[in-house]
Amino acid sequence: MSKMLVVAAALVCLCTVALGAFAAHLLDGLLQGKQAGWYQTAVQYQFMHGLGMLACALLASQLGGGARLAGWLMLAGIVIFCGSLYVMALGGPRWFGAITPIGGLAFLAAWAVLALAAWRKI
Repeated sequence: MSKMLVVAAALVCLCTVALGAFAAHLLDGLLQGKQAGWYQTAVQYQFMHGLGMLACALLASQLGGGARLAGWLMLAGIVIFCGSLYVMALGGPRWFGAITPIGGLAFLAAWAVLALAAWRKI
């Protein structure tokens, strides 16, 4: 188990709940159309990958450094992918959309690294 990755995953999930509640209670009716969709997508991907980080942390003792690397790549994806969507949803410049795919690539890399780490242990 990777202690720092567990802590990071727990904090990511805590922030996800807070961001979801923020949207439900304080942003209700303020976000429309694309902005609401961006925010919802960010919350969903953040939560899924927060849980993915936790899984990677718990698998680290069995799969080694590959699982840890996958978890940290998920965190990078959360910061870049979800962060850029949050910024745009809350009125930030639309050019943040240009960096969103970089976060998506980090997510893809994370899952590929985790699959490879598991494959090598089989």
